Amino acid sequence: MSERAGFLVAGQLRCVTCAVSYPPLLYRSFKTAAVVGTVLVTINLGPSIIAGELPYSALWKVPLNYLVPFCVATWGALGNARSNPS
Repeated sequence: MSERAGFLVAGQLRCVTCAVSYPPLLYRSFKTAAVVGTVLVTINLGPSIIAGELPYSALWKVPLNYLVPFCVATWGALGNARSNPS
């Protein structure tokens, strides 16, 4: 690990798998996804949901509205924790 780039998470150099599975990082990403995903669902599908006419074709969009902010938050945290070899 000392020869390769890693991620400095909680003061320890970690591999990508260890960094991504670090519970506080996941918790923060889940919280971000919950807030931003709910806002996106409200913006994109709110009128349909309120009218009770949510089309079946829109059901795949709901998980994506949560998945995208989760991935962005995780990617941003990993990018910020990136440690380059000296």
